[in-house]
Amino acid sequence: MKGFIEPEPTGWKEHALAELEDDIGPGDPSAALLEATRCEWRIEAQAEGIAAAVGIAAWLLIGDDAVPLVNDGDALSPGTIVLEGEGRASEVLSRERTALNYLMLLSGTASLTRKYVQAVSHTSCRILDTRKTVPGMRRLQKYAVRCGGAKNHRFALYDGIMVKDNHIVAAGSVEAAIKRAKEARYLLRTEVEVTSLDMALRAHAAGADVLLLDNMSCEELKSVVIELGGKVPLEASGGVSLETVAKIAETGVDFVSVGALTHSAPALPFHLEVS
Repeated sequence: MKGFIEPEPTGWKEHALAELEDDIGPGDPSAALLEATRCEWRIEAQAEGIAAAVGIAAWLLIGDDAVPLVNDGDALSPGTIVLEGEGRASEVLSRERTALNYLMLLSGTASLTRKYVQAVSHTSCRILDTRKTVPGMRRLQKYAVRCGGAKNHRFALYDGIMVKDNHIVAAGSVEAAIKRAKEARYLLRTEVEVTSLDMALRAHAAGADVLLLDNMSCEELKSVVIELGGKVPLEASGGVSLETVAKIAETGVDFVSVGALTHSAPALPFHLEVS
């Protein structure tokens, strides 16, 4: 569908329809006053950013009557016309808020993601998202992260083994936790959270497929890269911000995962005007 990047987020129509029905309920009495009126309309961006959810908004605003003028992942400036169309004013105005909600939230995620991607563009490091998403919005927010140019980490618990601090404590040691993961014979990579060079070396020796370097200083990250860079993928995480991400990437780690992409991205403003 026009407006999307590939692949589209699965289940978006069902999600959007549920949101629309939740807003309209048994009917919109304000819009009903305009039942016989037709209008032309357009949606404009009100700030610089990256578009996401253009296809969703187009579908909500009466499908074929809504014309996307940009695609998800495109750069926006204040005044950029994102969508335009014509139709019954009652339907357009009843659907306006839901369409704008998707655009604002998901474009906000894509826009913040692009800032992180640009901040590390002088390195070979890639930005990853996390599972710290708004409840019910995981597929859509992870799609928006891709619109912003970053990569998705594991989508959910089922598609990767992540041995974190509590798993290690419960298992008895990092070696014991990795041993259990390998013995389970899942066809999944085993990523292990470590907090020091010594722990990273132990986890690598025990067979970890990826190391998550949690809340380490840049000097500590460099020491791990010197010992293990090129031998095992290295992912830095914890307390990452736009002010610190470049220095973290410059240590030589392969990835930086950023929870803020999905839990703290400010909404990007849009408005709909009719004529």
